[in-house]
Amino acid sequence: MPAAGYNLARFDFVSVRLAVACAQTGSLTAAARDCNIVLAAASRRIRELEAALGDTLFERHSRGLAPTPAGRAFVRHGLVLLRELDNLVAELADIRQGVARHIRLCSSTAAINQFLPPLLARYAELHAAVRVDVEEQVSELVIVALREGRADIGAFVAGPDTQDLQVTDFRTDELVLILPRGHALAGRTPISFVETLDEQWISLTSGAAMLQQQQQAALAAGRKLRLRMQVRSFDAVGHMVASGLGIAVLPRQACLPIIRAMKLAWRPLSDAWARRQLQVGIRPDADAVVVALRDFLCAPSQKAKAASPKIK
Repeated sequence: MPAAGYNLARFDFVSVRLAVACAQTGSLTAAARDCNIVLAAASRRIRELEAALGDTLFERHSRGLAPTPAGRAFVRHGLVLLRELDNLVAELADIRQGVARHIRLCSSTAAINQFLPPLLARYAELHAAVRVDVEEQVSELVIVALREGRADIGAFVAGPDTQDLQVTDFRTDELVLILPRGHALAGRTPISFVETLDEQWISLTSGAAMLQQQQQAALAAGRKLRLRMQVRSFDAVGHMVASGLGIAVLPRQACLPIIRAMKLAWRPLSDAWARRQLQVGIRPDADAVVVALRDFLCAPSQKAKAASPKIK
């Protein structure tokens, strides 16, 4: 059925939430209970939703429900709708309490772990009527969120194409080699990345700037990065290294507490790409409040407060 034929009046949020719950629980009975709807009414809502879409969302079998391809697509987008509705309700509640504006900040892990928390705390003190909502993503997805309008401002590692954005330098950081204590490569003098390529590696998930830099450096040396595991956080990287599963690269300032807590070793990298530029980006149509936040984060006086502690 073409989009123009959809009966959008049937797309109420109760039915959307019910369909999502059906997919999550695999049971109409459980979904109806979770949504506080009687079973007969829940069954009717799903049938009406399918009729409005002109497609079957769930296969019915003796063990419950299983989403069809159309059902999986509906649930994926339904989750986005429900999240936005929850955000709307929360924002309206904040307005009643004096918060006049929400700014959506999407940031790479490197910026969050090293620089943003004290800056955002100070900004909150100065601008009580503005709330900054933070979402953590790899740098490539930060750029995507900015372009798609899902973020008002982004902090990321320089590298992705930002031609259509207004970009300002934010901070610099340094990547260092993280190893189990007593590892053969442990030492104090800088080591080149190519000397480490016989090792098994732990890294962040695909799209992370660090992983891309490592893969590009390995390719330039005519070698392959022996990637053993990919995880989502710096802490998880540290745990894997501490367990002897591989070595890793992390930003020096961010990994200080991890090195201390997990009794790891570290070593500087001699490669130029180990010294990185972090940036803040906004769209050209950003309003004055977003521009002011960008200027606050990137002000030279703020950079002076972010001197990196030494790793001993």
